[in-house]
Amino acid sequence: MKKTAIVTGSARGIGAAVAKKLASDGYAVAVLDLDESVCAATVDAIVSAGGQALAVGANVAEEASVVAAVERVATELGAPTILINNAGITRDNLLFKMTVEDWDGVMNVHLRGAFLMSRAVQQHMVDAGFGRIVNLSSTSALGNRGQVNYSAAKAGMQGFTKTLAIELGKFGVTANAIAPGFIETEMTAATAERVGVGFEDFKKAAASQIPVNRVGQPEDIANTASFLASEGAGFVSGQVIYVAGGPKD
Repeated sequence: MKKTAIVTGSARGIGAAVAKKLASDGYAVAVLDLDESVCAATVDAIVSAGGQALAVGANVAEEASVVAAVERVATELGAPTILINNAGITRDNLLFKMTVEDWDGVMNVHLRGAFLMSRAVQQHMVDAGFGRIVNLSSTSALGNRGQVNYSAAKAGMQGFTKTLAIELGKFGVTANAIAPGFIETEMTAATAERVGVGFEDFKKAAASQIPVNRVGQPEDIANTASFLASEGAGFVSGQVIYVAGGPKD
């Protein structure tokens, strides 16, 4: 039976790469983002490659929106038993300049969103006796200047993941986190622009600090998510995998 996956924040970047990879693995994929229309490119790429995908607009930080989205996926694609909590935003600033809105916005999308999505899909996973939850953390969880909100959220994702693994393991559900290092996306390009550095120079400087001597690509994260979502990863749970081109604490 074809399994169904939901990938949040999958209109572009890492989420889009993960959605495409899971589709190529044979899953039906719900491409979920804030605006359904921006999901079209990811959906079209999956369908043109012979896969099955559905564009779903939802705000992961709003309970009613999440419940409606998961119900729609279950009805139109099948009961979701794979969830990739990838949706995220940045609102970078130094502590003394950070607003409450900057803090709450990041917390709501990352942590509240992952909680609401996981809670909404868990019954489908329990009923199936199989589930895979993959949460996107970050090397920023270890601390990163100007990202006290994002760092806290991404560290929180790790504790959230470990607790899900404990609670859901007996139902055949695993939960793991991926902590990307520097990945070449629109988000990192925006960071370079914000700090006033050309993106090529920004990437070159980052690569010089990475043992494998290159920056990461969205596909590097997608390949790791593909493994964690697979049948073969059933004995891997509660783990945080740093996909960063070298060791991290």
